[in-house]
Amino acid sequence: MKPSNRLNLNYALESDSFAPIAGGIIDVHSHIHGETATRIYSQAAQHYGIIRTYSMTHLGEIPQVERILGDRVRFIAIPNFTHKNRSEAFGRGFIEDLNAFHAKGSRIAKFWNAPRIYEAASEPFASNPFRINSPMRKEAMRAAADLGMMFMAHIGDPDTWFQTKYTDAKKYGTKREQYETLEEVLDLFPNPWIAAHMGGYPEDLKFLSALLSRHKNLYLDCSATKWIVRELSKHPPIEVRHFFDTWKGRILFGSDIVTSDAHISAERSASEMDAKATNHEEAYDLYASRYWTLRTLLERDYHGESPIADPDLHLINPDEYNLLDAPTLRGATLSPESLVHLYGQAARDLGL
Repeated sequence: MKPSNRLNLNYALESDSFAPIAGGIIDVHSHIHGETATRIYSQAAQHYGIIRTYSMTHLGEIPQVERILGDRVRFIAIPNFTHKNRSEAFGRGFIEDLNAFHAKGSRIAKFWNAPRIYEAASEPFASNPFRINSPMRKEAMRAAADLGMMFMAHIGDPDTWFQTKYTDAKKYGTKREQYETLEEVLDLFPNPWIAAHMGGYPEDLKFLSALLSRHKNLYLDCSATKWIVRELSKHPPIEVRHFFDTWKGRILFGSDIVTSDAHISAERSASEMDAKATNHEEAYDLYASRYWTLRTLLERDYHGESPIADPDLHLINPDEYNLLDAPTLRGATLSPESLVHLYGQAARDLGL
């Protein structure tokens, strides 16, 4: 069984079954790397109506990705995650990189604050220098704001991870504490913020509604396909529709697709955690599956298994699930008006 195609779908043919989207779809959240992988991604994106993707591509890879995707790609400024000194990478080094990204056309700066970042320092959560409201992070935000950039933030992680990986609240903080730090900088920097992965809280739509109500400069994207599908499918479809209708114009489409030439290498063992594909066909399925699954969740009344394996099921209940099991995918059949805003209008209104 293939982790990205458990249902043996022909994703290329399946793309024809979706209604064309007027104006096309803007994917505001991806990670495009690798020459061959970028070409494969380009095929999947075209099949599923993606006219532009915003990618967190390493600075050195931008010319290669841009050469292949042309005007269909824009770049989001990110820290140098390969740097051995995280304080340098997220502090002074990021400020320098912001200027380089800006010179290449980037207008979004990414502030990555998944709880595992706190492992980069010995201090507890309450005084950790990597908190999103720390002096180091605020200095980088001021530099990005001075360049006229909007912000993207990864805040929190799935509830399943707080139940298993982040049980030490002194080290990682509680999930709600992540948002106390976020709200401080939302008030301090009034430029638009895009909180990735449904704000990091698809589990609690009421919490997200309250957060959006308090902060008019806050937007969400629906990236992180496995997480979003698992959690939104747990809500009654009528509640999901109501949420997207209420906040149309404040939610943007994103996939969180990660491409890599390693996905085409047969040398990688299929047992490795990051070996999601080992050849061209599987790499295409890996990328296209995210678009098929998200569009099915958002547009259709489908009710069945997701085609994408979700290891979080095994993480939370190893006796019941294996690593190739998948959650129920329950389509929300969003209103045409909500889809128009989600797929492109909300991004265009932000100047994207």
